[in-house]
Amino acid sequence: MAKESNSAPKKTKQRSKDSTSSSNTLHGIAPYVIIKGEEYMNENQREHFKVILKSWRYELMEEVDRTVSHMKDEAANFPDPSDRATQEEEFSLELRTRDRERKLIRKIDKTLIRIEDDDYGFCDQCGIDIGVRRLEARPTAELCVDCKTLDEIRERQITGG
Repeated sequence: MAKESNSAPKKTKQRSKDSTSSSNTLHGIAPYVIIKGEEYMNENQREHFKVILKSWRYELMEEVDRTVSHMKDEAANFPDPSDRATQEEEFSLELRTRDRERKLIRKIDKTLIRIEDDDYGFCDQCGIDIGVRRLEARPTAELCVDCKTLDEIRERQITGG
């Protein structure tokens, strides 16, 4: 497995209609502007998603570092049991969040490998294009909207939820 890097990814210049607008950015990266007739998941699109995924991963890794520092700095042995319980609960919530983020980092790493293998952007179940806009909303998506919807319906039927 490749060595993990905590260095910030280089943000490549992306084609966008309004690169100064921060409200339309994902992890500081402007949405991809599709050119008419452009081949789906070409090199520019793959590079765009690599930058998004690496930026997202970097942000999550920074959060992990902040959590470790915070827990070291804030750890105290309060004499009052209520204060101790409050701190333990706070740390517990923070650790659960970091655990979810750790799983997300693994999923991001898996997705980056899919990009390198030219297997990114296509539905795992039916093989059709997932779509640039869906991938910008959820860069780690492995299913198209239709297959994901069917999966969720099946899950609700099984769990009764």
